[in-house]
Amino acid sequence: MRIICRSVFCILILGMVIARGGAADNVKETALEGPNGVKFKIRMEGPITAETPLQVVCLFKHKESGDKMLATAVDLDKDLKGVITSLRNRREFVGEALETLLIVPPAGTIKPKLLLLVGIGDERSFSLERMEAVGRVAVREAARLGASKVAFAPLVRDQGNTQFGTGDVGQYVIRGLLSAYDTERRMQKEGLARSYTLEEWSEEAGPAFFDETVAGAKKAISEATFGERSNKPFKNQ
Repeated sequence: MRIICRSVFCILILGMVIARGGAADNVKETALEGPNGVKFKIRMEGPITAETPLQVVCLFKHKESGDKMLATAVDLDKDLKGVITSLRNRREFVGEALETLLIVPPAGTIKPKLLLLVGIGDERSFSLERMEAVGRVAVREAARLGASKVAFAPLVRDQGNTQFGTGDVGQYVIRGLLSAYDTERRMQKEGLARSYTLEEWSEEAGPAFFDETVAGAKKAISEATFGERSNKPFKNQ
């Protein structure tokens, strides 16, 4: 088969075809070390083929006029037999800011064992601070479910939004999750939370946004300082 790409769009589609059909071992990735022992991976992969206990994706608030779904977002819903569209059109998952819904993918659909939908609210009020809150929510849901490995796809571009760079979105998500996980660990030490370890967090990125996502992750990790709060107990002495 001969494929000639003359545009960025074609390159993106070709990358998606490879990701959907290729073995997991052939996926391009960059590994990073984060605080509190969390290993980060930036993977050129999507939420359909990721072999992970928990896959997280984000969705804007449902629009009565119709939700914009492109590329990976379309493929994800198609592979799930239209479940996401049905939930949104019936207003059973609206996508309000930080609203969550857990889906158990049926056998023979997508690779992740669990799929967590996280709402990112009205697109008109979308902000990086909201994505930071999404990171906090995602890691707390992972702790509740006992998922030691998590894959994350913001799907912001796949819903037609180009307000912020993919690196900036990823940076703020990681800022949020690192802060929340640090709190989780300190609560565990005081017997205020169940035992839980986040071993690995994978940020998923398409070919056109891979390097930008890596840069955003590096920046979030380098800036992750929790100061004196790590030594201050929650309980009054």
